[in-house]
Amino acid sequence: MIKFGTGGWRAIIGDEFTKENICILAKAMADKMICEQVDGKGVVIGYDRRFLSREAVVWSCEVLAAAGIKCYFVNRSVPTPLIMDYVMKHQFPYGFMVTASHNPAIYNGIKVFTYGGRDADEDQTRDIERYIARVDAAGIPRTRYEEAKRQGLVEEIYPMNEYIDDIMSKIDMEAIKKSQLKVAFDPMYGVSKTALSTILISGRCDLDVIHQEHDTLFGGRLPAPTADTLRVLQNQVVEWNYDLGIATDGDADRLGVIDDKGHYLHPNDILVLLYYYLIRYKGLKGPVVRNLATTHRLDQVAETFGEKCYEVPVGFKYISAKMTETGAIIGGESSGGLTVAGHINGKDGVYAATLLVEMIAVTGKPLSELVLEIRKECGEMYMEERAYEFTEQEKERLLEVLYEKRELPDLSDYQVDHVSYMDGCKVYFRNNGWVIARFSGTEPLLRIFCEMPEKQAAREICGLFEKYLGL
Repeated sequence: MIKFGTGGWRAIIGDEFTKENICILAKAMADKMICEQVDGKGVVIGYDRRFLSREAVVWSCEVLAAAGIKCYFVNRSVPTPLIMDYVMKHQFPYGFMVTASHNPAIYNGIKVFTYGGRDADEDQTRDIERYIARVDAAGIPRTRYEEAKRQGLVEEIYPMNEYIDDIMSKIDMEAIKKSQLKVAFDPMYGVSKTALSTILISGRCDLDVIHQEHDTLFGGRLPAPTADTLRVLQNQVVEWNYDLGIATDGDADRLGVIDDKGHYLHPNDILVLLYYYLIRYKGLKGPVVRNLATTHRLDQVAETFGEKCYEVPVGFKYISAKMTETGAIIGGESSGGLTVAGHINGKDGVYAATLLVEMIAVTGKPLSELVLEIRKECGEMYMEERAYEFTEQEKERLLEVLYEKRELPDLSDYQVDHVSYMDGCKVYFRNNGWVIARFSGTEPLLRIFCEMPEKQAAREICGLFEKYLGL
């Protein structure tokens, strides 16, 4: 029942996300650590604001403690990247974060991080699943939480200052102080408020925060910073003349942005802006890494400055690995996650937001002007995105059409260059355009993304796929 996708294990609360399954996963990880002889180094565990998150950590600690493994329990809800940062800096073999990231409120889950603070890759997750299969659910030993604390097998920590100081050491805080920016911030009832508010206030920003309360239902909205979920933030930026609006998802590893004109900036735009800023204004040199469902405008920016863009499958573990391999200065994905070389080996919405503020301060230009500057220098592309729910029977049919028979709609009007099945079905066109159909690794959805030099062409191609697949 416990299967890992691109963002760890996620499941509906009370269905598969249960106390029994949480304990099974904890026991599997304990067995794995003992077998690998890293159990003596302990493990760090954190959680977000979702229903049952803290309880899930307590149950996991009880199982791990019974196996003699010390747990460093971050005893307040914190951003996922804080846990990754702590695993990396303190050289833990593993770390856990109880979160379902941007999924609907009925979900929860657990992310596993490996040495270096990296997302567990496919080899690791398959290995974890093998250990899970061997666990006898009826015979899992547990040590009561308070007893485990008394024995020194659980230590409660709160390394928020370390995480905040690390980000501030990498940012031009003096430039931010001088800019006196007016910022609206929406943590979306998630865990970024303390970290990002502290950083921005330290930068003397005029800051206002909305949706900061603890609400396990996320105000009835999806805790993902999209054009639909950021209407309130958008209205606030326009009505009160903010320099920008910033939002982070439920566990603060993804970023959403409203510019000074009140326009929602797609995560693709944010990635392009920051890569352009690092090269044009900070004078850095190096390639960029994106997944295959992320804008090819990054390729255009890289080409403009004599650099290279590398493409990898969906999953941030592939981005961070490719960055290490190629010396890339930034990597990211169209769902809003990114990181910069020298920071953690995973996505961080708090750091990305701070870097964006630095960009405005250093350039002295509003976001809307920077967007136009990039379009003028590096060209433009238009993205169309669609998502479809399906039944298990429909999924089997779609898998057969797309991956087994490898059938496609008639795309002869668009000059197909080649087709890749590296991760989903992606068609590349000769004009740098592309379309991909792939199943989400975090939600039961089929996603179709198309990017073309003309908006109408992108819509038409998505429509062709939709009609052909009977969606």
